[in-house]
Amino acid sequence: QLQLVESGGGLVQPGGSLRLSCIGSGFTLDKYTIGWFRQAPGKEREGVSCIRVSDGNSYYPDSVKGRFTITRDNSKIAVFLQMNSLKPDDTAVYYCAAGQPSIWSTCREYGMDYWGKGTLVTVSS
Repeated sequence: QLQLVESGGGLVQPGGSLRLSCIGSGFTLDKYTIGWFRQAPGKEREGVSCIRVSDGNSYYPDSVKGRFTITRDNSKIAVFLQMNSLKPDDTAVYYCAAGQPSIWSTCREYGMDYWGKGTLVTVSS
């Protein structure tokens, strides 16, 4: 059973940074697209970044472009989301998900097959 574990969430002031990690438990991620999604209270879950691990192709929506960066480590067992210039609107539970390699450019939740349990990011002064 493929398992994903997120870490790195927490409380940060506006303008600050956080780095989230997503680790595949017992497998490598190189056969997948890995996505980061977030869900704020009362809102739908949205994709904030996706990466095709095999070649590093990545996608960002306009809401985070230039502030968030998704990377993978050389061993391809972890994917990271560096979040800079955080805003209160970035407050949400952030989830890591894995799907077929072809879906990196659309980054939609319905294309994802496996999900982590999420990590809470709170941006507040």
